[in-house]
Amino acid sequence: MNEWTIEVNEDDFESAVLDRSQQVPVMVDFWAPWCGPCRVLGPLLEKLAEEYAGGFILAKINVDENPGIANAFGIQGIPAVKLFRDGDLASEFTGALPEPALRQFLGQFLPNAEDKKTQEAAALAGDGKAVEARALYESILESDPNHAGALLGLGQLEIDEGNAVRALELLERISLVAKERKDADRLIARLKLQSGGAEDETALRAKLQADPNNLQLRYELAQSLAGMEKYDPALTEFLGIVKTDRTFQEDGARKAMIQIFEVLGSDHPLTDKYRSELAKVLFS
Repeated sequence: MNEWTIEVNEDDFESAVLDRSQQVPVMVDFWAPWCGPCRVLGPLLEKLAEEYAGGFILAKINVDENPGIANAFGIQGIPAVKLFRDGDLASEFTGALPEPALRQFLGQFLPNAEDKKTQEAAALAGDGKAVEARALYESILESDPNHAGALLGLGQLEIDEGNAVRALELLERISLVAKERKDADRLIARLKLQSGGAEDETALRAKLQADPNNLQLRYELAQSLAGMEKYDPALTEFLGIVKTDRTFQEDGARKAMIQIFEVLGSDHPLTDKYRSELAKVLFS
């Protein structure tokens, strides 16, 4: 064990875990010597405790020697891990997770070295120092190729520089369960919308005025508007296409509306308005 790993029993649980979690997160590992998965998980947890160097405390509880605590927390299978913060249970899992999953679990509560570098890179990007930010993001990805924050930040830089293909490649690498995935999905949706029509809006409107029943022209206009982030008129055009011919462009208008909703977010007024209108068309 190391200085950030402690053994806890029924007598000192309150002070060693609940009270101490007011200052620093405490991860409690319920284990037993006869438990094979415990012998796999335990060293990984101790390794992470040493790596975080005080970022959290690892408290090990032998359930055979402390049945009262185990019963109090309803422990039915081991290893069982519970994370306490500010005196309360913040999260938990059961079973021997692999190291990447453990890091992801901790990452919900504790910034590691790469997380801190990502924050530095984001600050650099915010100050207009894109070259320095890029270098820092890339150094993070050299040590952790799947670091969600670095992938998101670098993807945003690629978007800012007009490198849509590279941006998509980075953003789509972000884990589906990472907290950054929601932001990534919005950027991905925006990029896909921008890759649609690029013809001049004025020219398209002139063509459509001359041929108002041409769905292809209306679809191209909607794509162009979405690509310019004129989402309100784009949604109006896409909705008109859905009302006229749901199957046009393989249901492309409805799919494009869903992409715009992803970009705007579920709480945006336009999302609320047009989602309701779309539902009326689809389910009437």
